[in-house]
Amino acid sequence: MRGRGVEGRVTDAPPDNWVDRRAPVRVLPYLRLARADRPAGTWLLLIPCWWGLALALAADPAGPRPFDLWVFAGCAIGAFLMRGAGCTWNDLTDRDFDARVARTRSRPLPSGQVTPRAALVWLCAQAVLAFGVLLSFPPTAIAFGVASLALVAVYPFAKRFTWWPQVFLGLAFNWGVWLAWAAHGTPVTAATALLYAAGVAWTLFYDTIYAHQDREDDALIGVRSTARLFGARTRPWLGGFLAIAVACAGLAVWLAALSGGALAAGLAGVAGFGAHLGWQLRRLDIDDPGLCLALFRANRDAGLILALGLAAMSLA
Repeated sequence: MRGRGVEGRVTDAPPDNWVDRRAPVRVLPYLRLARADRPAGTWLLLIPCWWGLALALAADPAGPRPFDLWVFAGCAIGAFLMRGAGCTWNDLTDRDFDARVARTRSRPLPSGQVTPRAALVWLCAQAVLAFGVLLSFPPTAIAFGVASLALVAVYPFAKRFTWWPQVFLGLAFNWGVWLAWAAHGTPVTAATALLYAAGVAWTLFYDTIYAHQDREDDALIGVRSTARLFGARTRPWLGGFLAIAVACAGLAVWLAALSGGALAAGLAGVAGFGAHLGWQLRRLDIDDPGLCLALFRANRDAGLILALGLAAMSLA
């Protein structure tokens, strides 16, 4: 029996998503809990992994290694699983908040489609599978992967004690830069740190836009966010995050490039990335939730533009 996409659908999921159209009814709530019906977050977790791998390749005089193909694919599998596990954990901790927010009360836990006990079992299953993928990587990469769990565990609680929960999300979502660079088999460098910083600033940019969807509900229930903190001053703050992301990514490219051609290719990717963020900033209307969601999702393309530029560095 196949799902027909209407029963229990999460309100902010794309109306034509594959989960609602094709997934068996029995597993629909669990795939929704893992956000499989909303792939934008998986892309935003995966793309920094590909950034790290691409820049590690560009900085390595020995060039690509056969294992890099598995790192590329393994990061995709791991991102899907860990994004699902992270969202399940987030929904378990936030189920009371989610029930009081219009956009999130249709999620599986607050709507009663999944019990907390079943969600916990589902969380463990996804985490175990992801750990299996991680164990195929070199020891340093495994250590980075295990270390990321602390950030994943803390993030859902950040909105309770700081106005900057997006910083914690950025630290967690861009950890793949370190992991994938280490998985390539070369030591991490200052370029790695700069690329990671670029990702954190990028996350502050896109997740502040995302948080504006819930600004009024968050104020009513006491949840903090950069969207609430910045308010009408959001645009200049986002301009600052854009500048930091572009500057850090550009410096990372400059440090990693082994030739003039590689530098040009990398900087072209950085320029395209910055131009895309600038386009988002020009279009932004913080009082239009639908537009905020659309711009948030558009960051997949922004991140892939930079990923292509970094990948081109190793071919130049």
